[in-house]
Amino acid sequence: MTELQATSRPRRPRPKAVTLTHAAAERVREILDNAENDHIGLRIGVKNGGCAGQEYTFAYADAIGPLDEVVEDKGVTILIEPKAVLFLIGTEIDYETTRLASKFVFKNPNQTDACGCGESVTIVPAAAS
Repeated sequence: MTELQATSRPRRPRPKAVTLTHAAAERVREILDNAENDHIGLRIGVKNGGCAGQEYTFAYADAIGPLDEVVEDKGVTILIEPKAVLFLIGTEIDYETTRLASKFVFKNPNQTDACGCGESVTIVPAAAS
């Protein structure tokens, strides 16, 4: 097989690092539609903080960084900060409304613990397969 043949074979699509439920995608769409400025999507990250050690972060995304993981799901664009990708692999993001709160909920297989109020978590990087 020549080098050209090896590189021209169809590639299997990569699985998405995160997925969104329909409720989460709709809420992201609402947030972007109601923003004062135009944005290309939402940027998700993980930062140190809270009583369990880490917190999820959200920010408007105006440009794709060179190492950002870009996820297109249900018509919205999510950018994952490079340092957060291994912490978020396999996560499903949902949006829930209860009598007392409306919030994004991360169903993260890499999460090992959470604080009592649910605002901070302990996450380990996804293991290499």
